[in-house]
Amino acid sequence: MLTDDPASRLARPARNYAQLPRFQRVKISVLGRYMLADRREFPCQVLEMSPGDALVIAPVAGKVGEKVIVYLDHLGRIEGIITEGVDGGFLMEVSASARKRDKLAAQLTWLANKDILDLPEDRRHERVVPDSRHSTVVLDDGRRYNCKIIDISLSGAAIELAVRPAMGTSVTLGRMRARVVRHFQDGVGVEFSSAQEMLTVVQQNLRMN
Repeated sequence: MLTDDPASRLARPARNYAQLPRFQRVKISVLGRYMLADRREFPCQVLEMSPGDALVIAPVAGKVGEKVIVYLDHLGRIEGIITEGVDGGFLMEVSASARKRDKLAAQLTWLANKDILDLPEDRRHERVVPDSRHSTVVLDDGRRYNCKIIDISLSGAAIELAVRPAMGTSVTLGRMRARVVRHFQDGVGVEFSSAQEMLTVVQQNLRMN
């Protein structure tokens, strides 16, 4: 179990990310994992990124100057150095050749324009409140929790849940496989492993076993 050790977070005041305009950043929402210099790995989410730097939301911030390797969905392996701690994560400078930066710029432009990155909030898929709002969430280790469905779409759901599994965690919601892609005050957002064809099918599969 991961612990939130205050010593692992940076005490320095957080700066506004917009104050660091070395590169033109784009707003994205990409999940992944990162490895610190001591080889510990944690889940993460990148909210803003450019070919030269990134804002990483992470449970353990690491130290300024520490090497970090990030594996991101759609983008692959990114290496760099932690340059500053921010509330809930860190800023990193990307270490890459000019050719790699050009490729990264093209990937980021594509990602910034892909609605699919925000599946649980995807406006292409209508979100509705299901007929039966009570369901269950089962983690891979067998722990089971009752939950309340806030809304659903063909590709995901927002649920009220007493616990907050780490982003990227695989879960079973009702009878459907999903993964956690977002945290909010009263619960989590999940993305279904495969988009459903009909909302009636989604609602049937959300019912408690």
